[in-house]
Amino acid sequence: MAHFAEIDSSNTVLRVIVVADEHEANGAEWCHNLLGGTWVQTSYNNRIRKQYAGIGYTYDETADEFVSPQPHASWSLDANNDWQAPTAKPDGNFYWDEESLSWLAIPVG
Repeated sequence: MAHFAEIDSSNTVLRVIVVADEHEANGAEWCHNLLGGTWVQTSYNNRIRKQYAGIGYTYDETADEFVSPQPHASWSLDANNDWQAPTAKPDGNFYWDEESLSWLAIPVG
């Protein structure tokens, strides 16, 4: 089975559908003819376009890959289209706290 993501005019993913293998070669066109819209193939196994597209992801045409939604307002994209916190995550069990703009330890127990 092949997977195709429908994108809007700002390249935001609207939905992802499964297409039978016999339509994979011309899947984007097949999806368009059946449902309208603009379609880009995505890979459930992350084999193409960096990662599996999901609703709200963005398709970067230049890099030909999908970019996940921004996890926090303070995070920025690096050169590899990966979101980075303002400070590196320390080793261990931490979570990002947007209010304090810092990594906080996950309480044990």
